[in-house]
Amino acid sequence: MTTLETRSLHQCFGGVQGFYQHPSEIIGLPMRFSVYQPPQAQYQRVPVVFFLAGLTCTEETFMIKAGAQRYAAEYGLMLVSMDTSPRQTGIPGETDDWDFGAGAGFYLDATQSPWSQYFRMESYITQELRQIIIDQFPADPNRIGIFGHSMGGHGALTLALRYPELFRSVSAFAPICAPMQCPWGQKAFRHYLGEDQSSWRQYDATALIADGRSISDLLIDQGLNDQFLTQQLYPEALEKAYREADQKLTLRFHSGYDHSYYFISTFMREHLEYHREQLV
Repeated sequence: MTTLETRSLHQCFGGVQGFYQHPSEIIGLPMRFSVYQPPQAQYQRVPVVFFLAGLTCTEETFMIKAGAQRYAAEYGLMLVSMDTSPRQTGIPGETDDWDFGAGAGFYLDATQSPWSQYFRMESYITQELRQIIIDQFPADPNRIGIFGHSMGGHGALTLALRYPELFRSVSAFAPICAPMQCPWGQKAFRHYLGEDQSSWRQYDATALIADGRSISDLLIDQGLNDQFLTQQLYPEALEKAYREADQKLTLRFHSGYDHSYYFISTFMREHLEYHREQLV
């Protein structure tokens, strides 16, 4: 069993907020993650919702900024968040750009050198971290959901589409819906996956829907004052793919809201309520 280093524990709304580090076999470096255990976890296994954060974020960002623990305690949900990439890999240039490399793992398994040695966030989440949560925390392995923001929204959508047997519920805040079409996604995919765009499709939610993958019920919230809406996020592309595939999508636009955690925290209750209902 993986040995965890407990970095800190905090009482929070009757539950426990913990921050951890462990040597990752899949990444090949230490990785950090955070877990909120609601009060109900003291006496029973509880549903789990993984949150995937966006560019530049860490395992702490969501737990500090989203205001999620209050609602997780009320609904009896365990929350899990992880760092957004490997750190201190020694790869030249890994910290040169805020939107690529460190803090920008894009929740995929890189195939191109030198990134492929460490940048394996897809396998880390779906295999290693998931198993750690099941083995070492009071988590119900049959009731796991996933959601995320921006780059993490992209990750939540693509992992849910690629691993429907692992995730029973999925939602997103301002996700990168069509990374093959936007500068963030094109930059990351070119470096991590190479020039062959056929390999990019497996990490593009819009393309996956067009290729026949499905999520039975999807909730997305998007602010209309989001500074990245028109150049990076492309929710209209995902909406079109869903419509053509005749699948159910709840895409809600909100006037005045931007890309920040002020937006996320505003609608956090509704997202956790949605996951609770899906994970009954």
